[in-house]
Amino acid sequence: MGQSLEKAIGASPRPAGSGRLLPWVGLTGIVLAAAAAAIWQWGLPVPAVRPVAPAAKTAVPVTVAAVTTQDVPVWLSGIGSVTPLNAVDVKVRVDGQLQRILFTEGQEVTAGQLLAKIDPRSYQATLAQADANRRRDLAQFVSARQEVERATKLASAGAGTSQSLDTVRAQAAALQATLDADQASIDAAKLNLDFTDVTSPLAGRVGMRNADPGAIVHASDAAGLVTVTQIVPIAVLFSLPQDDLPAVMEAQRHDELAVAVDTRDGTRHIADGKLVFINNTVDQTTGQIQMKAVFTNTDRVLWPGQFVSVRLLLRTDRNAAVVPAQAVQTGQNGLYVYVVKSDDTIVAQDVKTGATIEGYIEITDGLTPGQTVVLRGQSRIAPGRLVKPSPLPGGSAS
Repeated sequence: MGQSLEKAIGASPRPAGSGRLLPWVGLTGIVLAAAAAAIWQWGLPVPAVRPVAPAAKTAVPVTVAAVTTQDVPVWLSGIGSVTPLNAVDVKVRVDGQLQRILFTEGQEVTAGQLLAKIDPRSYQATLAQADANRRRDLAQFVSARQEVERATKLASAGAGTSQSLDTVRAQAAALQATLDADQASIDAAKLNLDFTDVTSPLAGRVGMRNADPGAIVHASDAAGLVTVTQIVPIAVLFSLPQDDLPAVMEAQRHDELAVAVDTRDGTRHIADGKLVFINNTVDQTTGQIQMKAVFTNTDRVLWPGQFVSVRLLLRTDRNAAVVPAQAVQTGQNGLYVYVVKSDDTIVAQDVKTGATIEGYIEITDGLTPGQTVVLRGQSRIAPGRLVKPSPLPGGSAS
């Protein structure tokens, strides 16, 4: 009967379970009404809803430094090897028995210093024989000259023939030629005798000897007696890319170029010299051009055959803007630094860099002296972020 009435008046059917919710809804309404009545009757205050304040923007602590100026040397770097200006393999020039060795291996010698002695007796005998031959021929020549004088007088008086005069003159001329040959033999014998004294052709350091006293040595021996290497001064050969050649040539036209050498790993400076030679061709296999620098080397710190790091001073940029190296970052668009503005916010500034010197990088474009850049903390900041700058402890950029 009830269902028929609902259909008749067009009522919608109630959802399932709605009958179970009605008591709770009613109870909740009663509680709220009672609470409102109690507040009105007893005058209790109604709690106010406070607005939520926005969170303060926290400043990120960063380490900063100022853009400064200093003179920046522009170096070109390469790898080189130390080579002597002169090195001579001292060979004997005559055959004979090696009587004495007058040097110690590794000794420094002067030019002309006696190094060894070859038995001179056979060469002394040859010199004596040549001298005797000349004295014999000289006596014959004197006699021939006298014959020429007598024949000349007889021919002038009509007591002698011109043919006899011509004959004695020819004999005298032949003996004169013999005397000249004898003198040449004497000179050669003296020279060979002098060669029995083996001397150093230059000042330098001797190496290991290749023969012992008592050995028979020959002028034709492939190996010399010892090698003398010039140590002071000394040269360094090194190579630079061919792209650096125009700048080097231009700089050399204005002044001598300084060259510094360091240990092979670059950790310690060794010596300073100057550029003296640029090769006339580029190595086509490597694209490098060879150069030579000379060093006084009075302290003997450079040694032949030693590998070194070479730096050629191309120029010096005066009063260049520089920043500590850790300030420069690499991004998608190239190099940049974070600059701290006057309100302690950050802006990213693109820069162009030049040479590096002792932990500092030259900034050729993008910054001016006096600006403040971020050194540490770049990973926690972004453009526009508020920072709390503090100087680098100790003021060091390393």
